Amino acid sequence: MTLSDNKITEIYCLVDNFCIGFHRSMAKHMLGNTPKRKPNLSTSEVITIMILFHHSGYRTIKCFYTQYVKVHMCHLFPKTVSYNRFVELMAGANLPLALFVKECCMGKCTGISFIDSTPLRVCKNKRISNHKVFKGIGQLGKSSIGFFFGFKLHLAVNDKGELLNFLISPGNMDDRDPLKNPNFIKAFTGKMYADKGYISAALSRILFDDGIHLITQIRKNMKNCLMSLNDKILLRKRSVIETINDELKNMCQIEHSRHRSFANFLSNLLSGLAAYSFFPKKPAIKYESVHTNQLSMI
Repeated sequence: MTLSDNKITEIYCLVDNFCIGFHRSMAKHMLGNTPKRKPNLSTSEVITIMILFHHSGYRTIKCFYTQYVKVHMCHLFPKTVSYNRFVELMAGANLPLALFVKECCMGKCTGISFIDSTPLRVCKNKRISNHKVFKGIGQLGKSSIGFFFGFKLHLAVNDKGELLNFLISPGNMDDRDPLKNPNFIKAFTGKMYADKGYISAALSRILFDDGIHLITQIRKNMKNCLMSLNDKILLRKRSVIETINDELKNMCQIEHSRHRSFANFLSNLLSGLAAYSFFPKKPAIKYESVHTNQLSMI
């Protein structure tokens, strides 16, 4: 998925406007004088290159930077640095990148939201005992397809396929724990659809008091409950968030086993989430008929 120069310039301007405000507010809280020497690549350029990587189709950031950015994008980034220096700048851009994703890449709640968690494996299961990069940080967890070592991405989206909020946790965290965090759910209203892993009577009562109606499927050993036709259809359309998770992993490449530091893992994950927000077409739910209330996924 290649982007035109106009689209790249649009992304850069959006990132640069945010970074100007970020550095201006950070300067008020800095102790002492700021460093006089500035890097050749600004924070805005570093973040833009990281976002473009997830649109490029390259498998590694090193090949993308050395073989494409420094060769074919010199007119957009004339002051490129060495790859080792670029990796250092990536780690330093994690804080403004995280705030940029939270402030500029999130959509608005429409009253219909979907939540799910997906594992982020950092190594193959055979190498768990020998893995050292995330030792003490990542945890052994279990998903619907088996055990894994690494982290979990808890993701909430609206019916338009836009990201509403996300949270990164160790692999052994319960899927329901993020919904107990007031900062995570403060932007949600209306109905939230989830899978069976979110079933909890206590959690449903807490969320209902906050104006959120949690709707999940029921297990075989549970009593049946009355549910509107719209809710039944929307539960079937929960595959929209599973499609988004698939795009994040296979198109934005937020999951791989080549990380050499936790900072590199965060850079790749955050820039992948930012890159998804600039996708021209996202998985969404379309209302075909107001009278029949039939829904379809596009």
